[in-house]
Amino acid sequence: MNRVLFLLFIISFSKTSAQNAVSDKIKNNNPIFKGWYADPEGIIFDKTYWIYPTFSAPYEKQVFLDAFSSTDLTNWTKHAKILDTTAVKWAKKAMWAPSIIKNKNKYFLFFGANDIQSDTESGGIGVAVASKPEGPYKDYLGKPLVDKFYNGAQPIDQFVFRDKDGQHYLIYGGWKHCNIAKLKPDFTGFIPFKDKTVFKEITPENYVEGPFMFIRNNKYYFMWSEGGWGGPNYCVAYAIADSPMGPFKRIGKVLQQDPKIATGAGHHSVMKAPDSNQYYIVYHRRPLTETHANSRETCIEEMFFDEQGFIKPITITNEGVKAHIIK
Repeated sequence: MNRVLFLLFIISFSKTSAQNAVSDKIKNNNPIFKGWYADPEGIIFDKTYWIYPTFSAPYEKQVFLDAFSSTDLTNWTKHAKILDTTAVKWAKKAMWAPSIIKNKNKYFLFFGANDIQSDTESGGIGVAVASKPEGPYKDYLGKPLVDKFYNGAQPIDQFVFRDKDGQHYLIYGGWKHCNIAKLKPDFTGFIPFKDKTVFKEITPENYVEGPFMFIRNNKYYFMWSEGGWGGPNYCVAYAIADSPMGPFKRIGKVLQQDPKIATGAGHHSVMKAPDSNQYYIVYHRRPLTETHANSRETCIEEMFFDEQGFIKPITITNEGVKAHIIK
């Protein structure tokens, strides 16, 4: 009898252990896909989640962009080399921080290239176009859209923002300066503001790079990254205004490292599920086992607001988010 009970205990223990192993495997969804990737832009096209990140490697090896798609936020498909330097003759290295938007049944992918340090160098912010989210993309202009420094902003970390009236803006900038400019309807250039300027500076306090903007309850949420991208203190802060032009007064940090989970949590984007009020923040971070600047992985967390509309501090996790299929 004791032998039978012992065998039943072993079988029960084995089943429980197996179930726990499966449960743990399902629970830990961060990072959301394998490989070193940073600066992720998340967006939803036709009930499918898409993420367009930077391939995190030495600048000379950053000569292509990959994309990832998912129908449930937890299982991701890789779309390799949707754009590379063979399709963009002026781009040689440092293809960074893609931003994508659908406009008139075409997909426009904005990207930085060459990490230019002055107006005498070739490079800046480019545009590529495709008929599908996964590409392949081809150079749209044959030259950079922005190839010089304006208001001190390095032409990198571009984000394309569509306002409520349908006007598209390019918001971008490194080196602690951020500009906004009105895009032409066909994305071939810019429309000057009423005062005839093209690039207006909207830099908030402590801004470094990585701008992102979205609208919630008719308020403009402007978010950005602070600190050094290669260090542990990289983080995300935000402001709220009544216009995409600001003025933006810094409210505080909402995403940062957790010494128990990962460091260098920053350069993010935000997605809202169209069938609910759920918001997700997509970002990169550095595992505790890594010290190299390029060892960055893409993760996702839920993002919540309080009754006044302020963003609640975001806890970075290994679990990530639960599956959500868009209805």
